[in-house]
Amino acid sequence: MTFKDLGLSNELLKAITEMGFEQPSEIQEQSIPSLLETDKDYVGLAQTGTGKTAAFGLPMIQQIDPEFRAIQALILCPTRELCIQIAKEMTQYAKYTEGVNIVAVYGGASISDQIRAIKKGANIIVGTPGRTIDLIDRKALKFDTVSKVVLDEADEMLNMGFKEDINLILKSTPAFKRTWLFSATMPKEVERIANTYMEDPIKVTVGAKNSSAVNIEHKFCLVNGRDKYFALRRFIDHYPGLYGIVFCRTRRDTQEVAEKLMNDGYNADALHGDLSQGQRDTVMGKFRNKTIQLLVATDVAARGIDVDDITHIFHYDLPDEIESYTHRSGRTARAGKSGISIALISPTKSSKIKLVEKQIGKKLELVKAPSGQDICGMQLMKMINNVKDVQVNEKGIAPFVAQIHESLAEYSKEEIIERFVSVEFNLFLKSYEKASDINIDPSRIRQGRDRYDEGSGRRGRERDNEGSGRRRSSGADDSAHRVFINVGKMDGFENKGQLLGFICNQSGIDGGSVGKIDLFDSFAFMGVEEGVGERLISAMNGKNIEERDIRVEFSKEKPSGERRGGGERTSSERSGGERRSFGGDRNGGERRSSGGDRSGGERRSFSGDRSGGEKRSFGGDRNGGERRTSSERTTTGSRDSEKNNTDNRGGGNRNFRERRKRS
Repeated sequence: MTFKDLGLSNELLKAITEMGFEQPSEIQEQSIPSLLETDKDYVGLAQTGTGKTAAFGLPMIQQIDPEFRAIQALILCPTRELCIQIAKEMTQYAKYTEGVNIVAVYGGASISDQIRAIKKGANIIVGTPGRTIDLIDRKALKFDTVSKVVLDEADEMLNMGFKEDINLILKSTPAFKRTWLFSATMPKEVERIANTYMEDPIKVTVGAKNSSAVNIEHKFCLVNGRDKYFALRRFIDHYPGLYGIVFCRTRRDTQEVAEKLMNDGYNADALHGDLSQGQRDTVMGKFRNKTIQLLVATDVAARGIDVDDITHIFHYDLPDEIESYTHRSGRTARAGKSGISIALISPTKSSKIKLVEKQIGKKLELVKAPSGQDICGMQLMKMINNVKDVQVNEKGIAPFVAQIHESLAEYSKEEIIERFVSVEFNLFLKSYEKASDINIDPSRIRQGRDRYDEGSGRRGRERDNEGSGRRRSSGADDSAHRVFINVGKMDGFENKGQLLGFICNQSGIDGGSVGKIDLFDSFAFMGVEEGVGERLISAMNGKNIEERDIRVEFSKEKPSGERRGGGERTSSERSGGERRSFGGDRNGGERRSSGGDRSGGERRSFSGDRSGGEKRSFGGDRNGGERRTSSERTTTGSRDSEKNNTDNRGGGNRNFRERRKRS
C-alpha cells in the first residue's frame, strides 16, 4: 500500500514525497484511513519511532477548514523538544496546503511571542500542558471552536504529573470534539483518561500491547555500582561506530557522567532540566548533526528526542517507572532500522530485570562488559578498515614518496605494517593490558544476593548470622584462617557486601567460604575456610586497584580497631597528627588513614562546594595533593585517575581518543 492509497490529498502527497516518505508504516496505514473517513474517537498504540506524528498529523491537516479563521485542532505533548519537533513536521506536511497555520506553545520561550503568533491566526496549536494552561489563564487561548484534540505520548504526560492539567484542558474543549490518543504503552491511568473523555473509540494496536519494537536487541550487564562507568566506557570502546544515548535517573548523575566522558576524550554532552532552552537547543543541534557521539540525558529531557540512526541506548540506571524503559529503548531502531539497548544493572537492582521483561514481552540477554582483549581487537579492525577505505591524495603526497621509500627501505612489508599499526595502537594496548574482569556472576547473586549486593543492610546482616554457624564450625573465623587485605573504605567499598563482591569477582572463590569481615578505612580482615586463604592470596596478589598493588596475607591476630601493628595511638594522632595504616604506602610513600593529618592534604567531601568555596573533611593525602572521599570516588570517580590510569577497569586512553577523533 502507498500513501496515495490512504486517501490523502495531492498537496499532502507532494509534501511528504519531498520529505522522502515512500511506504506508510503500520500505524500510519491503519490510522490515516480511519481518521479521514470516520468521525469517532481513536486510540493508537505503537512504539516510539513508528511514525505516529504523520499518522495523526496528515489527516488533521487535510480536515482543517482554511476559511474558518479559528483554532480547530489541539495537539498536547509532554516536552518542549517534542512540541517543537511535532510543529516542525506538521509545518512541512502543510507546505502546499494553503491556509494552515501551526503554532507551537511551550515553556522556556517568550510567552509574548507565542501570544502574538496565536493572534495572527492559528488553526492548529501544538503545546505542552503547562504552557497551554498559562495561555488559557491569560485568555490568549480559547478552545471553544476545537473539533479535534490529540494526546500524543499520553502515557509520558501522565508519568510526568500532567494529569490535572490534561483534565483542565480537556474540560475547556467542546463536547462535540473528537479525541485522538496516541501512546507507546497503555497503563491504567491512560485507560482512565480514555474512558473519561472518549466515547466508544476505535482502538488500533501495532505490535503487542506495551511491548518493545521487534528490531531492538535488549541486553543487560551485571556489574557493581562502582564499576558502572567503567563498564559503560568498555561498551563504547567496543562499538567504534556507536551513536547513542545514555539514560540516567537524576540531573546530577547526568551531568557527572557526561563530564567524565568528556574528560576522557569522548564526544559527549548532557541534556537535562537544569539547562536553559537555548542550551538544550544547542546540545540537541550538535547531537542531530553528529558533532557529539553520545548524549547523556534524563528521561524527561529525552522524551522529545526524535533522531534517526541512533544505534545504542544505555540505561546507566533503570527508570523508576518501568514503562519508561520502553520509551528509552524506542529512541533506537527507528524507521525499520535495528538497534541495541543495554542496561547496566547492579546486584541490588537485579530484581527489576523481570519487571522489564514483563513490560516489553521478551527476555533480556545477559552480556558481559567487554574484556580488554575484545576491545583492542575491535579497535584494531576499525583502524585497519580506515586504512583500507582512506582516499589517497596522490598529488599531495607525490613530492614526499621518494623520501618515504628511502627512509623505510630497510624494513620488510610486514614490519612496516606492524610499525604503522603500533604507532596508534600501542597506546590502546597499554591502557587495557591490566584491565580486570568487572562482570558479576549471576549465580552468586542467587546464592546470596543481599550479601553480594552493594547495600549490606539488615537482610545482609541476617544472612551473615545465618551462615555463621557453618563457617565457624569449619574454622573460618579462627585466627589461623584470617586474612588481611590492604583495601578498605578509602577504595570505594562502603560496606562489607561490596568488598565481598569485589573479592569473589577477582579471585573466583565462593562467597559462602568467607566468614566474618572487619572493614576499616584502609584495610580489612576476613575469616575464610581452610584452603581458601591460599587460593585468595595466590589470586589477588599482583592485581591492582587505584594505581597500587593489592596485597593479601594471613593474619596472626584479630583486629581491635584500625591499629594493626601500630601500637598505641598517640595524642598527636588524635589531634590530627600523622597516622600510618598497616597497609603502608600505596605509591612508595606514606599512606594516611581517615584519622590522619587534617592539615597535610585537603580532602573534598562528595558534595563539595560548587559555589567556589571548598568543603573539607578529614583525611590525608595519598600523593601530597588533594584526596577525595571514598563516596566521591565511587560515585563521580576521580577524574585524574580516570584520565591518566583508567582505574584498570574502564580502559581507554584520552590521548588515543583525541587522535582518533581528529582522524
